Amino acid sequence: MKQDTVSALAQNFIYAVKTNNDYKKVQRELAQIKLNDLITELNNDQYRLSFWINIYNGYTQLSLQENAAAYNNKHQFFTRKFIVIAGNFFSLDDIEHGILRRSRLKWSMGYLQNPFPQKIIKQLMLQKINYRIHFALNCGAKSCPPIAFYKAERIDMQLNIATSAYLSSEAEYNEGKNILQLPALMNWFRADFGGSKNMINLAKKIGIIPANKIPKIIFKKYNWDLQLSNFS
Repeated sequence: MKQDTVSALAQNFIYAVKTNNDYKKVQRELAQIKLNDLITELNNDQYRLSFWINIYNGYTQLSLQENAAAYNNKHQFFTRKFIVIAGNFFSLDDIEHGILRRSRLKWSMGYLQNPFPQKIIKQLMLQKINYRIHFALNCGAKSCPPIAFYKAERIDMQLNIATSAYLSSEAEYNEGKNILQLPALMNWFRADFGGSKNMINLAKKIGIIPANKIPKIIFKKYNWDLQLSNFS
């Protein structure tokens, strides 16, 4: 199986979910991938990022389209192992915090690692945490970033665009008070971003604050209201 075939399955899946086409066929193909093929073909972070972001976003949308009431119990929603890839069952948390965040504990702001990750998670996880995933993953909430179709060969450019677009719309700077308001998710995963100093540098890079300012950071509240089909 070729890399573009594995990646294409994830892209085809999220497209089918968006367009209400026959996603079950693609689901079966994803479930029947041989594990060795998946590990071999997703052999760098570019392929891993694009594949698992598409899988996460596609399955989140599909699950909530089928049963929006599942969102009422968020712990169960994110921890339920309903995603079948290469014969293995994954939860949304497995994908986000296990694979994409290299087995970081969910409630530790990114500072603590799970000392006993599952073998399958260790085999599939990224080589390096990439903070930009937080501007690409859509958990169904109104405060989530919009969904894009990610491709390995364009992943760096796409994640840069997603980061800039999300922060430009969500971050706010009060020049008079020198206060920078940032999205709540940056507080939840502050270690992924390298702490407050790197958050400020990121805001400067995007042009949200002047280069000569060191503002006080305040984190906004997260809007958990359900918003489906938020595709870019």
